[in-house]
Amino acid sequence: MSHDNPFRDGLDTERIAAPCVFVIFGASGDLARRKLLPALYNLAVSRLLPAGMSIIGVALPEMNEDAYRKGMHDAVGEFSRRKPIDETVWNDFASRLHYLSGKFEDEATFARLREMLENLDRTNGTGGNRLYYLAIPPSAFPLVNDNLAKAGLVADIGDPKRYTRIIVEKPFGRDLASAEALNASMHKVFHERQIFRIDHYLGKETVQNLVALRFGNAIFEPIWNRNHIDHLQITVAEDIGVEGRGKFYEEAGTTRDIVQNHLLQLLMVTAMEPPVAFTADEVRDEKVKVLRALKPIVDEDVARFTVRGQYGPGNWEGHPVLGYRQEPSVSPTSNVETFVAMRIEVDNWRFAGVPIYVRAGKRLARRATEISVHFKRVPHALLTHSVDPDVLVIRIQPDEGIGLRFVAKVPGPTMTLRPVTMDFRYGSTFGGSGPEAYERLIVDAMVGDPTLFARADEVSAAWRFITPILQAWAAGPAPAFPSYASGAWGPKASFDLIERDGRNWRRL
Repeated sequence: MSHDNPFRDGLDTERIAAPCVFVIFGASGDLARRKLLPALYNLAVSRLLPAGMSIIGVALPEMNEDAYRKGMHDAVGEFSRRKPIDETVWNDFASRLHYLSGKFEDEATFARLREMLENLDRTNGTGGNRLYYLAIPPSAFPLVNDNLAKAGLVADIGDPKRYTRIIVEKPFGRDLASAEALNASMHKVFHERQIFRIDHYLGKETVQNLVALRFGNAIFEPIWNRNHIDHLQITVAEDIGVEGRGKFYEEAGTTRDIVQNHLLQLLMVTAMEPPVAFTADEVRDEKVKVLRALKPIVDEDVARFTVRGQYGPGNWEGHPVLGYRQEPSVSPTSNVETFVAMRIEVDNWRFAGVPIYVRAGKRLARRATEISVHFKRVPHALLTHSVDPDVLVIRIQPDEGIGLRFVAKVPGPTMTLRPVTMDFRYGSTFGGSGPEAYERLIVDAMVGDPTLFARADEVSAAWRFITPILQAWAAGPAPAFPSYASGAWGPKASFDLIERDGRNWRRL
């Protein structure tokens, strides 16, 4: 197909799944309203939903189908990347949308669900294919899983005529022990190949293009190692606070919410070896090897190589904002971290001795997620001029793209050097915004491609690295919180962490 923009050639390849029923547990919650229903609607606009596919929302509130469809219409209108709603598409989409009110602990809820599913199989040709989405707290996973099994709503992994798959949200556990217990509970009902543990960062186009940048270009792979790279930096910064999620954040904190999943996913993709093939198991094998190669941070090293912070009152976009302890549902004496910085090492052949500085936090100066690769300095100064090291920057959000900073001579009679940047932006090259991460990941789950989902051993390996840090923090003295003002770039200790190595955080 031809395009006005030649760079869009090849972007029309579509993967259409077999018809299925998509069941969302927790269908009235924030995740369903903000992400899942808008993603499904946009897939309908793009004609990527299989014919006959139906959606059932399961939640506690009592309401009829019309009221649920109206509520989801409003949610899609507010949160969809495509505005305004195409009412013709919506009317067809809404006809696929059904609602079931009930308690997850009540077996009668699942009996009624089975009746709805069997009716949709007869009328829509969904053939017994089921895709369940647990948009609920992890504590409720075993309850739903057991009742699905009791109701006969889980097909055997070897059934050639139908499939059952289940998508679960992060955080998957609170530490290594709880994650492994949760995995064991899931495996009582589902085979590992049926479980899709979602981390929406892996659905972002920029993260996937990091793999293309590394392994699709001969100029980068030869220098992607300790011989040429001085250090790496990964930043996941949010300018907002906890946004009404104080109760959740009191249980999670930034380490569980961001570092254990999102940030380590970025690290894995940055540091992984080339897989022998781009199949799900081969890619995920290489990612797990990175986690297994992480140099443990334990005992006294926790104080040396990690920093915790918590935001206090300050200014955001010119307006005064509350500190974390003043947020709703937050303890006024809370010691939960809203900022984390770490110095990490991947102890393998490629990256041995290369420090990796990571940081993640809320109420920082701006929203930005990026990976920066800082190359070593040239062996000697060119004509006595100081030369800044080259830096490759992969911007994950919001301004998706890749930039390469290098040194050039300023025009004129003298050898004056200045850093310049070659910049690639996805929006201007490929035209407009691409699909949201949830759109890509939902399609992957429908077609049964687990490449961008976390495997059980990956989850355990991530928690094996993080859990000793959490335990050391819990056993040690409480920090002096709050430790940074809203609108700053984190506590002073995070700058000390990198500066004592003679380096600095990249200015975003």
